[in-house]
Amino acid sequence: MSPQQKFWTVMGAVLALLVVASLVGWVLARRARSDGSREVIANLNARIGAWWWMVAILCVCFLLGRIATLVLFALASFFALREFLTLTPTRRGDHLPLVLCFYLAIPLQYWLIGIDWYGLFAICIPVYGFLLLPAITALGGDTESFLERTTKIQWGLMLTVYCISYAPAVLLLHVPGYEGQNLLLLLYLLLVVQISDVFQYVFGKLFGRHKLAPSVSPSKTVEGLLGGGLSAVAVGAGLWWITPFSFWGSAGMSLIIVIAGFLGGLALSAVKRSLGAKDWGHMIEGHGGMLDRLDSVSFAAPVFFHVVHYALM
Repeated sequence: MSPQQKFWTVMGAVLALLVVASLVGWVLARRARSDGSREVIANLNARIGAWWWMVAILCVCFLLGRIATLVLFALASFFALREFLTLTPTRRGDHLPLVLCFYLAIPLQYWLIGIDWYGLFAICIPVYGFLLLPAITALGGDTESFLERTTKIQWGLMLTVYCISYAPAVLLLHVPGYEGQNLLLLLYLLLVVQISDVFQYVFGKLFGRHKLAPSVSPSKTVEGLLGGGLSAVAVGAGLWWITPFSFWGSAGMSLIIVIAGFLGGLALSAVKRSLGAKDWGHMIEGHGGMLDRLDSVSFAAPVFFHVVHYALM
């Protein structure tokens, strides 16, 4: 099949799943009786509704090509960084560094990806951003909680811009024999990450008995991780035909994505709890904020990029 045929085959399957999920959600909502079950089902239907919008936006961007995809992720990084910094108190002396993060670091990072400058894209934020931001903050003369403030800005920039930008950076990979199909590889990454999150949520609600880290994320269970993770690995293995991997290679890559994504979700849940917040925001109904949807991607994308880079190139 051509890359276009592969894309439409996968999107057709995703749309069919959304139709089935919407029908199931509608039936469950009609039959719900107790207030507890109604709340869970209402949340499930809100998530399904949000998924329709997210899939539609992703589909349009993939059809428009590389530039539209870069713009989409740049906007996602912008909103995710705003959510992160909204929950982490800043002071007047942080205003200039924050302006540089939003209006210089984000466009520069995605521009470097757009022009295929991997050498600078890979070190710009973790080296130059890491060194310049505290220096610029110090010029403001505000030393109160200086280390805490600069650390929050640096970590927020790394998570929401640098790490998330590795998802569209998959377009930079030059895999022999896979030319012109990198959008499919990005689609594979996003599908495995998000399917893992969905299945972990479903398995946790249906079979969850043993809390994995109750003080960090009460909703995460051993059963949810195992059931959801293995299901996502099975789906990822089944998608081997849109990737440059073999069936077992795709299964291994999916396992790496699932583990990295889970660790990302767990780490950012700990950050939210330390800040006294349940969600990063309310931008996406049923999902919380932008960063709630991209927490797994922020860990999985750079790991996936480098595994592919060193394994296949």
